[in-house]
Amino acid sequence: MSKQEHTDADGSEAAPTSEKLVELAKRRGYFFQSSGAYGGVGGFYSFGPQGAALKGNVEDAWRDRFAVAEGNMEIDAPTIMHEPVFEASGHLEGFDDMLIECPECGASTRADHLVEDNTEYEDAESLPIPEVEEIIAEYELVCPECGAGLADVAVEDFNLMFATNIGPGDAQPGYLRPETAQGIFVEFPRLKEYARNQLPFGVTQIGRAYRNEISPRRSIIRTREFTQAELEYFVDPEENEPDLESVADVEVVLYPASEQNEEDGEVLETTIGDAVSEGIIGDSWVAYFLGVAKPWYESVGVDMDRFRFRQHLSGERAHYAADCWDAEGEIDGNWIELAGFAYRGDYDLSKHAEHSGDRFTIFKQYDEPKTVERATVDPDMSYLGPEFGGDAQAVVSELETLAARDRAAFEGDTVEIELEGETHEIPVEHTGFAVEEQTEAGEHVVPHVVEPSFGVDRLVYTVLHHAYREDEVAGEERTYLELEPEVAPTFVGVFPLQGDDELLAQAEEIVADLRGSGLSVTYDDSGNIGRRYRRQDEVGTPFCVTVDFETVENEETTVTVRERDTTEQKRLSIDELAETLASIREGDLEFDEL
Repeated sequence: MSKQEHTDADGSEAAPTSEKLVELAKRRGYFFQSSGAYGGVGGFYSFGPQGAALKGNVEDAWRDRFAVAEGNMEIDAPTIMHEPVFEASGHLEGFDDMLIECPECGASTRADHLVEDNTEYEDAESLPIPEVEEIIAEYELVCPECGAGLADVAVEDFNLMFATNIGPGDAQPGYLRPETAQGIFVEFPRLKEYARNQLPFGVTQIGRAYRNEISPRRSIIRTREFTQAELEYFVDPEENEPDLESVADVEVVLYPASEQNEEDGEVLETTIGDAVSEGIIGDSWVAYFLGVAKPWYESVGVDMDRFRFRQHLSGERAHYAADCWDAEGEIDGNWIELAGFAYRGDYDLSKHAEHSGDRFTIFKQYDEPKTVERATVDPDMSYLGPEFGGDAQAVVSELETLAARDRAAFEGDTVEIELEGETHEIPVEHTGFAVEEQTEAGEHVVPHVVEPSFGVDRLVYTVLHHAYREDEVAGEERTYLELEPEVAPTFVGVFPLQGDDELLAQAEEIVADLRGSGLSVTYDDSGNIGRRYRRQDEVGTPFCVTVDFETVENEETTVTVRERDTTEQKRLSIDELAETLASIREGDLEFDEL
């Protein structure tokens, strides 16, 4: 039976809803809006004891697969970075959402969300602002808060970064990072040394990011503070190829841009190998990481009947990305982004090299030295100094760049350069331009970047939503979370059947033994045994161990072990309990095999 086929006792389909899940999450300590004592703050959520444990397990599973198993390193960079980083990355100018402000009540709304929620347009984020304004006028859309018309209201760009100051007095402007990626890119000159200057290599990071969302919504799906798990994989585009054979047979559901642009477009069921050979996925590195990600998502509990990879349309793809695919999960009929897989080219490292003056390259040794022609400049500073003053060095840099890019520009009597938007003519005789033969042992290569970027909070929500179940046990309605043992916050609950001293002592001894074996254990001696089972079912605990009188009276010391999903019970020897449960958690043993 698939995870979508569970039914109520009367045979009707038990469709879990976000409303039920949010209520359960608050009641059982998964997540809830933060600062509730002060009325709460939109877009900020706290993870309770169960949620923090689930989130931590998901992060550990990601680290095991994308850092450890792939042989990548992990770093932990600051969450606040100073302004030059974001000038170089383009976030200061281009990290915007569409804002529309109601002229009557002043409520701010994301214009693209307003369009998507009230029209047939599904991807308004990829549309230009003038077109969004036209749609709002055509459909006579109104403010969701007060109902005032928004047809003639301008849509504006709103930068999503949180600004701050670093230090007192004339403080240095800084920003809370909107993604963890920049913390990896700016450290590339040092990280390449740890990789012994050998491509390819990958750097991972799991950490907080911040975006001042206009209208955060849907609990932890869209928040202002969230956790990302990102891998920046640095490759030589001319030499490095992924191990596609290892993922070629992975079956995937793809929704390419070509199908999205068709009126009756459909998803494609194929394999990674076929998708690459047929040109559906254009970049082999992106294809490789899609192939790695799909079984990993399944292992942590995402329902594969409600999972797909969707290719970005040209209008929504970042300007630096040659190709990008999103992993998406279905929630109550809506598809939400869980991760993005982008081929970023050399954009990031080139930009940081340009703005910082540091070297963001890898030196690639030739098999044999090569003699090449190089265009060089040796400017006459006695001319440039008086002519350009403090900008003389910037002129030198522009001349060097131009010589490397376009020798023909120096063929006339003067050469043109652009400096701060102004064009300047410089006599070629003062540039020291020359073409020389040089013998080189290698060349400096700017690596290209492949980026799988995962949203942890959204994944946690999806795992919970896809695990939500309702059924009936012994004539009583039950709610439970069918969480994978690998990520469940608590793996086993231990209960003494009654408050008998001998039962209590035996139960506490079992708790200590299981925890000593590395298992997450909760102890509960409150209420009747049925209610204790229900509490653990509702938080997704896979197994419950009950210490009863048979445990202490029989010669062979055994306990009852109950499995969450089927409620089936079996008796196991205490001596083998920890080893058996650990084997089940690692996937080496199934409960029904006992």
